[in-house]
Amino acid sequence: MAEPRPGVTAPMVAPGDAGPPDRWCLYVLRCADGTLYAGITTDLQRRLAEHQAGTGARYTRGRGPLSCVGSWPYPDRSRAARAEHAFKRLSRAEKLRLLDRPQAPIEGSREGSAARRGPASAGSRP
Repeated sequence: MAEPRPGVTAPMVAPGDAGPPDRWCLYVLRCADGTLYAGITTDLQRRLAEHQAGTGARYTRGRGPLSCVGSWPYPDRSRAARAEHAFKRLSRAEKLRLLDRPQAPIEGSREGSAARRGPASAGSRP
């Protein structure tokens, strides 16, 4: 598989197929109460087991059972973290639409964030 361009991911992958252990991925969990949790990791199977055991993120403790509803590989931690931030900025409806279209990229570039906010107001700093 070719390396994705900066800020654009490859298609969504299965939880056990995140690639080599040093490859980062963004993953999304659906909690039993219907809420979504997003995080990044280099070992998706281990991280899912941690969440299920209650030793993962505090947010997911007591919200099980959890199911992985999406994951996307990234070449490095920086790009995965930018994609996680971009995903968390989406509305719930936008997140669900993205999860329904596994081929859709999650862009985590700074340009994408600025474009989402729109033009700067007259009182903002350059």
